[in-house]
Amino acid sequence: MVVIFAAMIHWNLKNTGIALLIVVGQMLLFSCANIIPPGGGPRDTIAPRLIMANPKDSSKNVISQNITLTFDEYVELQGVNENLVIQPYPKNTPLVDYKLRNVTVKLKDSLEKNTTYAINFGNSIKDVNEGNLAKELTYVFSTGNQIDGNQYQGTVMLAETGKTDSNFIVVLHNILEDSSIKKNRPRYMTKLDGKGNFRFKYLPDGRFNVFVLPNDFTKKYDDSTKIFGFLNAPILINGNPRTDTLYAYQEYKKIDKPSTSSNNNNAKLNERKTEDKRLKYKASLDNGQQDLLNPLVLTFNRKIKQWDSSKIRFMDTLYQPITGYKISMDSTQTKFSIQYPWREKTSFRIIIAKDAFSDTAGLNLPKADSARFVTKREAEYGSFRLRFTNLDLSKHPVLQLIQENKLVESIPLTSPDYIRKRYRPGEYELRILLDQNQNGVWDPGNYLKKLQPELVRAYTKKMVIRADRDTDLRYTF
Repeated sequence: MVVIFAAMIHWNLKNTGIALLIVVGQMLLFSCANIIPPGGGPRDTIAPRLIMANPKDSSKNVISQNITLTFDEYVELQGVNENLVIQPYPKNTPLVDYKLRNVTVKLKDSLEKNTTYAINFGNSIKDVNEGNLAKELTYVFSTGNQIDGNQYQGTVMLAETGKTDSNFIVVLHNILEDSSIKKNRPRYMTKLDGKGNFRFKYLPDGRFNVFVLPNDFTKKYDDSTKIFGFLNAPILINGNPRTDTLYAYQEYKKIDKPSTSSNNNNAKLNERKTEDKRLKYKASLDNGQQDLLNPLVLTFNRKIKQWDSSKIRFMDTLYQPITGYKISMDSTQTKFSIQYPWREKTSFRIIIAKDAFSDTAGLNLPKADSARFVTKREAEYGSFRLRFTNLDLSKHPVLQLIQENKLVESIPLTSPDYIRKRYRPGEYELRILLDQNQNGVWDPGNYLKKLQPELVRAYTKKMVIRADRDTDLRYTF
């Protein structure tokens, strides 16, 4: 009995200890889960600071191709290939790496004598903790006994739109032959900022040709569909400040070639099998209403080879023939325009005979067709008056109305004031084309002929036309 009682006491003490341990553990667990960490200080917004460089920044008579930059905190690199700009422009891309607080650069090209080198890291260096950028950090050294300090700056405009675009570069060539831009890499290169401005620093004295190019791999004008710009003559860099504006253009528009893959060929074959063989058209009516400003357009699904205007009857609602209209076919041979001086709230009928049109296969419409429509009301349109200050009419200005980056209409201006009594409501961007050859359209430049593109001035203030309202705007050219 004594033995059994002692054993029971031992068992109770043991299990009581275990139970206490479990309770204490749970208390610790829950108490830990409810701990609120102390609030931190203000967020670090300070960019990494360069505290040491080997060789030192702005060193002279440098012979080492290895550079180490040390910062006051841990750093890392991002987008080095997109950000790094080195002058003179290298033949071979250098090796750039980072570890802890150091950024290292290994130049692959042999260093040229008496030359100033500048390495601009752009936005590629940032601190590890908060991602603060060491913006536009530039490291400079010279292999001679002086640091070249000349600068050259300017702006790049897109000649066709009058706007800027930061996705291009400006390059300098010290080989002054016209063919250099097609064959050789540039001597110096810089990028545009968000406003289309550029600036070269640490340039030597000399003469350079100046060009605008896309920031692609070749850095050459080897394709006439590339955006390109140039100055007609070389510039002289000699310490005197100089600012230029370059007008970039695209001499020929790029035409996307259809894919010739087997998948596409099979898709086209299947499309032909299921294609509707019938000749069909669609009229440019808006819910049965005809626009007062535009012709009635019939758009066919295939090219038209033959057509007979006598089999297209244009009448009023009493079937009385209408006179004074004109039918014409466009260059694609798929669109036919019916020009007529439309009046508001007037009803018409058009009757098209089955054999009025035939396509290249000799197919006609499935049957004769007719449509009834009415013209829109005058009150559905607005009017506007534009008054231009300092507009030089001797430069043959052409007013361009733009919607969704598409040219809606071009209007040659013969007066600083322009009035339009009836126009389609909407928001329009305004541009002025200086039409040198008076052909009514914008013309690109030609580098071989040293012909600059025609210029366009774009206005930031848009014109808003509202139905049954008058709009009066003033612009300064």
